[in-house]
Amino acid sequence: MSYVDGFVLAVPKKNLAAYRALARKAGKVWMEHGAQAYMETVEDDVAPGKTTSFPQAVKLKPGEVVVFSWIVYKTRAQRDKINKRVLNDPRLANMDPKKMPFDLKRMIYGGFKPIVSF
Repeated sequence: MSYVDGFVLAVPKKNLAAYRALARKAGKVWMEHGAQAYMETVEDDVAPGKTTSFPQAVKLKPGEVVVFSWIVYKTRAQRDKINKRVLNDPRLANMDPKKMPFDLKRMIYGGFKPIVSF
């Protein structure tokens, strides 16, 4: 099996190009450090729910879109090693949280163990 880090966040539409540029840069860094796959996706069919939904989870505001992303690793141990290297990589290490193209406080993330995989 493998191990997956998942992320859901809100990105202002006006910042989507900047977010895409950041994601391309980050994806290259993760892959160079050993991730098996890196994917960034933007909402296409994401409606607000009555009880819960992606828009509600990130407290989506007018003019924003939901981004759903994941990174795949061989194991959790490998993920921990890779993430440590990524966080120390000079291409990403000194990023100012105030200059990010999205609100870090509304990002949802976590690590997941697959239970079904094809």
